[in-house]
This record gives sequence, C-alpha cells and structure tokens, in this order.
Amino acid sequence: MGNRFSCKSKPDGSKSSSRRFGGGNRSNRKLQTDEELLHIQALSLAIQHHQASQRFEGSMSRRIGSTSSRRRSSTASDPSVNNNNNNNTAKQLKQSPEFLENLETKNIVLIHGEGFGAWCWYKTIALLEESGLNPMALDLTGSGIDLKDTNNVTTLEEYSKPLTDYLQNLPEDDKVILVGHSSGGACVSYAMEQFQKKISKAIFLCGTMVSNGQKPFDVFAEQLGSAEFFMKESKFLIHGNGKDNPATGFMFEKHQMRGLYFNQSPAKDIALAMVSMRPIPLGPMMRNLSLSKEKYGTGRRFYIQTLEDHALSPDIQEKLVRENPPEGVFKIKGSDHCPFFSKPQALHKILLEIAQIA
Repeated sequence: MGNRFSCKSKPDGSKSSSRRFGGGNRSNRKLQTDEELLHIQALSLAIQHHQASQRFEGSMSRRIGSTSSRRRSSTASDPSVNNNNNNNTAKQLKQSPEFLENLETKNIVLIHGEGFGAWCWYKTIALLEESGLNPMALDLTGSGIDLKDTNNVTTLEEYSKPLTDYLQNLPEDDKVILVGHSSGGACVSYAMEQFQKKISKAIFLCGTMVSNGQKPFDVFAEQLGSAEFFMKESKFLIHGNGKDNPATGFMFEKHQMRGLYFNQSPAKDIALAMVSMRPIPLGPMMRNLSLSKEKYGTGRRFYIQTLEDHALSPDIQEKLVRENPPEGVFKIKGSDHCPFFSKPQALHKILLEIAQIA
C-alpha cells in the first residue's frame, strides 16, 4: 500500500476579487495558524523522506493519500476562467447532495510532473478530500520517495509503472479521473492508451498533451531547444553512466527552478520543493508515444492552462490545445507552472467542475 500522508487543510491566502466565504478577523487568524502548521508538517515530512532516500537502496512504489475527515471554513476562491460557463463554486458543490451522487467516480489520481513527487499535491489532497472525493497521489518511478535511481529509468513504460500498476489492480467496475501535471501528462496519455476503459476523464494541468508520434520533450522544445541541441549543449545534463556515455537525466539549478516553476508560489512551498525535487530521467522524455484513435482517441480530455507560467508558456499551452483539441479548456489567472502551490483554490474549483461534467 505504501506510505500515506494525511494533511490538515489550509486556505489559499491569495487576494481575489471573487466572492469570499467565511469571514471575520478571528477566523482569518485561525486559518493563518492552520496554514503555518500545515507548511511545517509538509516540510518536515519532505525532509524525512529526503533523508530516508539517502539511507536506503532499492525500489518501491509510494502512494500519498489523505484519510482525514477534518473540515475547515471555506476561503476565497482565486479568479479563474473557463469555457464551460459553469458558475458553481467549490462551496456550492460541497453543499449539494446531488454532487457526489451524480459523479461517475469519486476517485482522482494525481500524477506529478518532472522532478516532483506525490508530495507536491498536499494542498490539493486536503481540498479534494474535504469535498468528499477520494484523492490519491502517486510517486512515479525514481520520483518522490521511490528509491529507484533515476539514471536507470529509461522508458516511459517504466517511468509510468506505478500508475499502470494502480490501474491494473483497480476493480473492474471502478473508474478514476487522472490529473497529470507538466510532463506527467505524457504518463496520463500512455495510461489512456493502455487502460482507456478505467479512465473516466483525463485532465492535463499545464501538461504535455502530446499527439500521436510526439515525444514529451517536443512540448518544451520551443523554450529549451531541439532534443538534439539539448542533449549536446545543455549544462543541466546528468551522465549517470559516465561522461563518455549518453546523458541519463537532467536537473536545473535551484535559482533557475525558482524562476521557471515557482515565480508565483509562496516562499514556504518553494522551500518544500527545494528539499524534495529530484533529477529528471531523460529516457521517458525522449520516447515517441504511440496513441491510437480507438483507445486514446476515445478518452475524455480536459486541459487547464496556467497564465503566468514560465516553464511552459501560455502560448505553447494554447498551441497544444489547438493541435490536439480536448473536450474543455480551463484557465487559471496568476498561476505559475505549479498551481497546486500558487493557486490551490482555483485549481480545486476547476477539478470539481470537471468532475461533475456529465
């Protein structure tokens, strides 16, 4: 089953012109205290996991899922824009008895992007659970606290194995909603091709929603250069098998990660990321995906764009949805590449809206 991580819920804390729920200085002070405790808990957990990864060898799959039933007062939702004209708020959905009854599935599986792990979803897990859903975050192979050496992860199939194992073991009548962040979108696409009947909806969160025959790296090529140039010239490459052999991974320096990924994120979440990020295996990023119209093509896809994104620009995200149109497109204003940190309330609201689409 793997380790489970139970979180206290917290408010977004960001300013918004949207309608606000709850109120009063006393309530705000209490929520601020809850936020401090949550950040301390999450940072402490990440440090423990980081230290554990240094002590042990081997390979294991890790899942993070919240089992808490704690509730909290609702806070302001961040402004977001979507093309479905659905004005239901997260609070209204939570209060509607029909919301949970009418869902095809309450199971939401969260797939992290390059360098991240299941730890990055701690805010989203808490918010989804409060709404009555069943969130689960997985560590992909060589990510988070999965102890496999990233230098030995060479294929998308291997990288995605914790996800495909999860879907393989899912009861026959159960379905899930998959959420893939950044390059985790390629893992979601791969899973759609393998387990289309078990996936209710696929949500690409500023993700690599590639077309048939593309590789995940192609999505970032406009910003990082061609795959051939990157493999030859990039100073971020890791040669796990020696300098004379092809690169096995890459990792940006911390100050570059801050500018690329976290330009709108709270300082405490950046601190959490700095002790938790791991090298990115190159092999899975460089393999072309084979996606069929009969399987992947029949799946229900949705895309969430992040409008202050420096890692995958809004223009590139717009190009992705034009070239490979999903069923619906949502946008989060003021979000960097990590809306689970920078705009968790807005992300949560959109996930609820997509979950209820019939």
